[in-house]
Formats: sequence, structure tokens, C-alpha cells
Amino acid sequence: MTPDVRAAEAPQTVRRPGRWLALAVLALAVLLVAVDATVLGLATPYLSEDLRPSGTQLLWIGDVYSFVIAGLLVSMGSLGDRIGRKKLLLTGATAFGAVSVLNAYATTPEMMIAARALLGVAGATLMPSTLALIRNLFHDPRERSLAIGVWGAMASAGAAVGPVVGGLLLEHFWWGSVFLINLPVMAVLVVVGVRFIPESKNPAPGPWDLPSVVLSLVGMIGVVYAIKEAAAHGARPDVFAAAAVGAGALFGFVRRQLTLPAPLLDMRLFRHRGFSGAVLADLLTILGLAGLIFFLSQFLQLVQGRSPLQAGLAELPAALGAVGAGLVAGTAARRFSVRSVVSCGLAAVGLALAALTVLGKDTGYPVLGASLLAVGVGAGLSFTVTADVILSSVPKEQAGAASAVSETAYELGAALGIAVLGSIVTGVYRDFAAPAGVPADAVAAARESLGGAVEAASALPERSAEALVTAAQYAFVDGLRGAAAVGAAVLLVTAAAAWRLLRGQKLEDGAAEHP
Repeated sequence: MTPDVRAAEAPQTVRRPGRWLALAVLALAVLLVAVDATVLGLATPYLSEDLRPSGTQLLWIGDVYSFVIAGLLVSMGSLGDRIGRKKLLLTGATAFGAVSVLNAYATTPEMMIAARALLGVAGATLMPSTLALIRNLFHDPRERSLAIGVWGAMASAGAAVGPVVGGLLLEHFWWGSVFLINLPVMAVLVVVGVRFIPESKNPAPGPWDLPSVVLSLVGMIGVVYAIKEAAAHGARPDVFAAAAVGAGALFGFVRRQLTLPAPLLDMRLFRHRGFSGAVLADLLTILGLAGLIFFLSQFLQLVQGRSPLQAGLAELPAALGAVGAGLVAGTAARRFSVRSVVSCGLAAVGLALAALTVLGKDTGYPVLGASLLAVGVGAGLSFTVTADVILSSVPKEQAGAASAVSETAYELGAALGIAVLGSIVTGVYRDFAAPAGVPADAVAAARESLGGAVEAASALPERSAEALVTAAQYAFVDGLRGAAAVGAAVLLVTAAAAWRLLRGQKLEDGAAEHP
């Protein structure tokens, strides 16, 4: 090999000092963004006592964060490609910390909704930037697969870790503490990032198209809102209107991207079978994971009587499985194949959901723990390998936009999981037979939610209260079994589709990146 060739290859094979420390901070930031999507659930009762929001305001406090993140991911990923991913990450981290303080000390429901929306804007700058920067930190494909494994494990584990973190904090501090934990992590991210994270961006990015940003935001918020509202309240006029506006905006976004010389998102990426298959697998893996964790949290607390902290700890096998599987996923995909690892991961989630079709009110923890572990392992394998495939399927200059597609699939998957499986649980639950002797108004309140049943029962005589809560719990378990069956079918069909779509797909190998 000539000296000239060696010199040309040297920049590709260099191993940056401090890259693993930088990765640790990036992964922790991703974990926090994911945790922030779920940790508020446990704090809601305490927050409600202080701020006294209306029912509609409470829904917006819970949902606006994920709405804004879903709506801005593609735009922020593309912005990072243009202005610099490190610059966007550090700006977003600073904003995330500052807005976390605003969330913690909000004094009115309106202030809280605005603060949560701003937190979503900051979160949208962090998620795609972290994954895109990993590509620039790790030039060796094997090292990069391991790094993506760590990143994917943190993203997958966030939903399961949120209840544990929230339970621990709420046992000792006030509800604002669930936001203040962001401050030290973001401070470390900024300090370490300035020193160890290299800047990277598209050298010829073109302008950032504002109409595309608006279409993406309106489209994603409209679709996610429609999904969530349909699950919670059924098919109403506002749901159809939101779905129509969202779908129309997304159609306009796609058409505009196909005509722009420098689009926010290059739609031609989806012509790559491996890219499209990986995005689909991403979406449906998280659909199963998020749907399961969301409803099992209620099952563990309101059916089996665990405290929030006990319920959070009971869900830890999902997080541990995701972390462990994520770390070995890249090695397994090279030893066997991408499609076998992704398909097996999806099948594991599907089979775990299938096991929950025999769930009962008194089902012991070994069955639940084993199912959660299988879901975590399956999600860790699939999500990590698909993220690696998505990054390696695109030119280096488009890493931010590609990462944003992966993250958007994550957010949509979470919304769909809770919404689609939630509509099944809610549909079965609301039809439970009213126990004899229980007042009609108490039954009506109980049919709104399992939490509503417990609250309605507190005003009844002991025998009537026990009958109402027991009927509601059995109905909830019936709904959960039905949702698990549908989720299992979706995941197993997706496993078969991934086997076909990812045929011939390989992860990069060797010491140097492909140009």
C-alpha cells in the first residue's frame, strides 16, 4: 500500500480519544428524553392537587410533550445536518435544562402546558443529534454497532425506567423533582460535549425550508392527536378533522420534498428496501413495547395493588433485557444475519404478548417478569440493529435526517401502541356488567377508567365497593388479554415481513467506513 493511500485512509480509521465518555453522556441524554415521556404519569395526581387543571388541560399536560417531539424530529434532524449537529445538540441540552426548571416550578395549568411544549422542542433537538453524532464519533463499523447498541438500549429502556425514577423521587420529594433531575445530566452533556464531541454537518446542505417544517409539524401533531383521542374517546368529529388535517399536511410535505433541490427529508431513501424495512420494524417494535408497558403499569397498580415504586421495579426486566440485547445485537447480526436478528427480536416481542393472553387477576410475577424480559430482549435486538441499518443506508451527510426518521418511527410507534391497544382495552372494559345494587352514577364513573372505578368505589358501602372494583378489574384484564392477542399478531406478522424486506441486508464490517 502506498503512503498516499495510507494517508487517505487514516482519517477514516482514527479512533477519537474520549469517544466512549462522549457516548456515555449522549446515551444518558437519550435515556432522560425517553424517561420524560413517561415519568409524568406517576406525578399527575400530585400535580393536579397543586395546579388544579381541568380534564382537558390535564390531557394536554400529559400529551403535548410527545406531540411536539413527534412533529419536530424530522425538521430538527435536518437542521442539525445544516448548522452542525454538535451545535444543535449543545443548544438543545442547554434549553432542555432551562425549560426543565420552568416545568418544575410551573404555577398554573397554562404555564405547565407551555413548559411541556417547550421541553418537547428541546427534546426534538437532542434525539436525532445524538444518533447522528455517533456516526461521526465511531468510524470503525464494529465499534459503531456497539455504540448504537448502547444508544438503542437507553432509548428502549426509557419507558420502563420512567416509573422507577418517578416512584423513587415521589416517595421523597415534590412532583417538580421529576424535572429537576434533568439539570445535572444536561450540565455534564454540555461540559463533556464541548471537549469530546466533534462537530459534523452536511458540507453542502442547501436552505432550511420553513414551509416543509410547518407541514411536518402540523401533519405529525394532527395524526398523533387523532390516534390518541380516538383511543381515549372514540371516533368524534374533532378526531376525524385532526386526522384529515394531519394526513393532508403529510401528503403536502411528501410532495414538497420530491420537488425541492435540497429537501428536509430525501424521500428517495424509502426506495431502499432495507431502509424501509428497518423503519417499519422500528415502529412496530416500539408499538408492542410501549403498549405493553403502559397497560401493565395500570395492571400492576390498580389490579394487583402494587405501589408506584413496586410497579416500576416490577417492569425492570424489560429495561434490563433491552440493555443486554442491545449490547450484543451488532455482533449477532454479523455472525448470523440482519434479518434473522431483527425477525427473531420481533417474534420474541410477539410471543411475549401472546403469553399475556392467559393473564389473570392473580397471575404470579414469574410469568409477568419472564414476558417483560422477553419483550426487552426482543426490542433491544430489533431496535438496535434497525437503527444501525438506517444509519448505514444513507450518505454520511444525511445522518441527522435519517436518525430523525428512526426517532419519528419510535414516537409514532409509542403513540400507536398506546392508542391501538388502548382502544381494545377501553372497548372491552366499558362493557362490563354492572354489579347488583351499585348506583348507576357510580357505574358510569367506573366505566370511564379503572382509576375512576377505584375512586367511585370509595364513596360506596364496603360490599358494593368491593363488587364494583372487582367487576372493573376483571373487565380490565379481559381487555388487556384482547390487546395482547392483537399486539402479538401484529408483531409476528411484522417479523415475517422483516425477514423478507431485510433479505441480503448487512451491517458494515472492517476498519474503515464505506464512502
